[in-house]
Amino acid sequence: MMDLAQPRPAAGIAAPLLFTATLLFYLVTLTPFIDLSAIGTGDAATTRSSALNQIVYLGLTAALWFTVFRSSARHLAARPRGILIVMLVWFGFASALSAQPDLALKRVLLAMLTIVNGSALLLLPRSERQFAGMLALCCFGALALAYLGVALLPHLAIHQASEVREPMNAGFWRGHFAHKNVAAAAMVVISFVGLYLFGTGRRLLGGLMVLAATLFLAQTGGKSAIAALPGILAIAWVFERWRTIRIPLVVLGIAAFNILTIGCAMSPTMRGLVAGLGIDPTFTNRIDIWKIGATAALDQPLAGHGFQLFWQTDAMVHKGGAAAGWAYAAFNGHNAYLDMAITTGLPGLVLTLILIVWLPLRDINRAEATANDPALTRLFVRIWLYGILAACVESLFFQSGSLIWFMLVVAIFGLHLQANAHEIREPANHSSEMEPAHA
Repeated sequence: MMDLAQPRPAAGIAAPLLFTATLLFYLVTLTPFIDLSAIGTGDAATTRSSALNQIVYLGLTAALWFTVFRSSARHLAARPRGILIVMLVWFGFASALSAQPDLALKRVLLAMLTIVNGSALLLLPRSERQFAGMLALCCFGALALAYLGVALLPHLAIHQASEVREPMNAGFWRGHFAHKNVAAAAMVVISFVGLYLFGTGRRLLGGLMVLAATLFLAQTGGKSAIAALPGILAIAWVFERWRTIRIPLVVLGIAAFNILTIGCAMSPTMRGLVAGLGIDPTFTNRIDIWKIGATAALDQPLAGHGFQLFWQTDAMVHKGGAAAGWAYAAFNGHNAYLDMAITTGLPGLVLTLILIVWLPLRDINRAEATANDPALTRLFVRIWLYGILAACVESLFFQSGSLIWFMLVVAIFGLHLQANAHEIREPANHSSEMEPAHA
């Protein structure tokens, strides 16, 4: 506990309202219940944007920064800053060399704003009690909306055979989310929140949340997410109890998964080995995308093709016409690590690994040496593990509108706070706050 300034999180009614609005922005979005049968599939991503979404996003960003800046805890935002500054410089440099530097630089700026926002969000609650309450409110709100959609708007909340891009998903639930896989990933995160509530004594709320989220998850047909929920809980259990294997568990796990998946795209021998294990060696036809992505990464290994500038550009969408294969029109590389190598080069990938993998590993060990509530650390660890492992099959890093990326950012900075701050008791209700552990 600091003995001088006594910095505290942002107070007043604005802080909880802003926390709730920001989290709902990702959990619900401004465009729930999209009609997928009416969406065009051939337009390049560069021509699609939502003015309303950008206005609201920038408005939330301004409100977050203004609220946190007025707090005496403002110096805790976006720490550690050194890695963020280096990333901003490198991403900007790589983007300036790209074919569309203006678009790439704009996306770099939006990505950095999201990172700062994720760190600022954790400075808004005045106590653990308020933090848990707002999490519960937002997650139950998202669950209620998803279930209401299935009950009242099934043609918009359940995938239909009339959909343009993926009619084979007919019958799978997606709720108010844009896709069954997005819904499935959200249900995994909500399940983690429910387990956190259950573990902190809020057993009824937590149990109901976990039950509702897992039931919905089972109806989404999201195989990766369905397998990930028990898998991540098991890995987190091992991770928490055996400190000596944490680094090899995470580092070698990510490396092995990427070698296995990308290897299937590049090597027939690897595909044969994987098929022999009873696993689909195409990973739901992702290997066609990974083959294109791996070639692109090798073509520009240093600076890459520009931040978020390879997939869905006009050159890719229309490359060679339909005969060139559907993979050229993919929305992303379905592998966040590969996409970072493609768009920011190997230096960008290394910087990303430092921020997303190495620093959290360091902070988790430090957090356990504090007197902080281990339940909060456990929540952040589960979200973090899910994010870094899901990134092996999904492109989620630096995606400004992605719930999973935003929650991964929150978890990373939450672990940093758990390692470098400690909880104090409020005399009135005995709830806890985060304050810096040292000046």
